[in-house]
Amino acid sequence: MARYLVKRVLLAIVTVWLVATLTFSLMFMVPGGPFLAEKAPSQATIEALNKKYGLDQPKIVQYKNYMVNLAKGDMGVSIKQRGRTVKDLIFTGFKVSARVGGMAVLVAVCIGVPLGCIAALNRGKWLDNLIVIIATCGVAVPAFVVGTVLMVILSVKLNLLPTYGLTSWKHYIMPVISLAFYPTSYITRLMRSSMLEVMGQDYIRTARSKGVSQAVMLFKHALRNAILPVVTYLGPLIAYTVTGSFVVEKIFTIPGLGNAFISSITGRDYTMIMGTTIFLATIVIFMNLVVDIAYKIIDPRIQLK
Repeated sequence: MARYLVKRVLLAIVTVWLVATLTFSLMFMVPGGPFLAEKAPSQATIEALNKKYGLDQPKIVQYKNYMVNLAKGDMGVSIKQRGRTVKDLIFTGFKVSARVGGMAVLVAVCIGVPLGCIAALNRGKWLDNLIVIIATCGVAVPAFVVGTVLMVILSVKLNLLPTYGLTSWKHYIMPVISLAFYPTSYITRLMRSSMLEVMGQDYIRTARSKGVSQAVMLFKHALRNAILPVVTYLGPLIAYTVTGSFVVEKIFTIPGLGNAFISSITGRDYTMIMGTTIFLATIVIFMNLVVDIAYKIIDPRIQLK
């Protein structure tokens, strides 16, 4: 296990470096600059700002300086939100996105796993067909459509919920549902397929022939193996949702990391773009490592090499 963890950490460092290098290269290929949106700045002003943030240096020098500072844990200061560091902006937005995203993941797992099991145990019946239809619709409908429909019905028509911000528990309902709708549907379909496959295995038939109860067979024998594909999906799902869904945060005006990332792209905030991309890549890599370890805990027969 220790050897495997060391190998994965080294591989993670290389992956983050590649992501940072690719992002840096693509970022400067986009036409424009961070100061062109200002109100008619003079050429002298632009040159002074470029010198202040080191943008007047050759690209290879900027790359070297950024990587050296990044290795020290310094992501620099935001070009647009002056006086604030990128690290401070990322973690401020991440706290908000993690709350909303964490609730969405919890809702998706708590609803998707039981629905998938229920559908599998009632295969071919009306309940199975109903769950499959709902899950298929949930996979096909994007989050921004769900959010827009919820906003029209619950806010505009019925005037029950607020449409923006996160100042009370009511503000969380529509963003969480919008974020959770797709993963809930996907987990339901994934759990149903996996459960049906497991229920057809020899050891399940043996348990049935021995008179094992349905509940024991489901939770002790079938669920432990059937849930492994869901655990695999949870890695990137958690990384995506807790770092903020860009569109959902924009729709509901949530001051999370996703909203900050979109603003940094439109404003050519180079340091913020680099910081958020590297942070997201690190979260994805970390969650994949957690999933591998969870595999070992769920099924001790799995060998990590």
